[in-house]
Amino acid sequence: MTVTLADVAARARVSPATVSRVLNGNYPVAASTRERVLRAVDDLDYVLNGPASSLAAATSDLVGILVNDIADPFFGIMAGAAQTQIGGPGDGSGRAGGEKLAVICNTGGSPERELTYLTLLQRQRAAAVVLTGGAVEDPAHQAAMSAKLTKLADAGTRIVFCGRPPLPEGDALVAALAFDNRGGGRRLAEHLISLGHRRIGYVAGPPERTTTRHRLEGHREALRAAGLDTAPDEADGGRGPDDQDRLTVHGPYDRRSGYEATLELLRRAPDVTAIVAANDTVALGACAAVRDQGMRIPQDISVAGFDDLPFSVDAVPALTTVRLPLFEAGARAGRLAMGKENPPPGGIATIAAELMIRGSTAAPRG
Repeated sequence: MTVTLADVAARARVSPATVSRVLNGNYPVAASTRERVLRAVDDLDYVLNGPASSLAAATSDLVGILVNDIADPFFGIMAGAAQTQIGGPGDGSGRAGGEKLAVICNTGGSPERELTYLTLLQRQRAAAVVLTGGAVEDPAHQAAMSAKLTKLADAGTRIVFCGRPPLPEGDALVAALAFDNRGGGRRLAEHLISLGHRRIGYVAGPPERTTTRHRLEGHREALRAAGLDTAPDEADGGRGPDDQDRLTVHGPYDRRSGYEATLELLRRAPDVTAIVAANDTVALGACAAVRDQGMRIPQDISVAGFDDLPFSVDAVPALTTVRLPLFEAGARAGRLAMGKENPPPGGIATIAAELMIRGSTAAPRG
């Protein structure tokens, strides 16, 4: 049965005129209403008319690059690198070749906006979509993402993940380039342990993000291997898994979070000798909090970050961190999206993380 404009209007609880305005983009519509209409369009697989339906398997000259926050260098570097590879000859198939228009879609970390942008890109018959950064670990959202990406792929859109693991149902992907966040977190903790640190605070990212979980898992793997994350008993003064939770504070991936979480860590555990931050931006906030408490880095407390963003080496002292090859990964994602490079075996590649030891970490004072 053919889905009509009226069906979409009824599903979205708006008038047919409002649906038309949203789809044509020629009249201002409230953001919440627009998202409701697009969700109904997606749920019902609505197309404007017969000719549009016949074009459902065609693709345009549009490529979408989804980021959480374009102001964050982590995403900006990957998006810019991907854009350098978009355009020019493709794989000879005629499907992904030729000049393309890259559009940056800033989700603000919202799962709903992520799905909305994918719906818009589907309606524009995007040639390719690159999704950057960690994913939200919510089963309902993952199922919705899998369904949406399948629809895009069925219509001829090439799907590439950059810096995020594949979905449980990831058959629609051309490739997933996943950073070794777990390995990087483990090597960073091992470095601090080798210096003699035993009380290490951790400023983590949002708990629902894959990036947060994987980096924290790697950190705690190293603690367990060193006997620093054991069951509470008299020998360790009651420290153990619960103590590790006390030494971990979650928050957004921004400087303010790093500052406030570090103050909280120092309040909870004044004896910490090192702080690991979720990323380099968070680490800057952590460094400011440490200094505001009258302590020196690294003489009184060591601080480390993650990602190796461009400013990390210019911090004072230079920041010990884990380098992720953001530009290289973004460029590779762009080539894969354009059909300029063959996908990795099995469609999944793990990109190594490199420990960068600099002046912000040192042995704790005896």
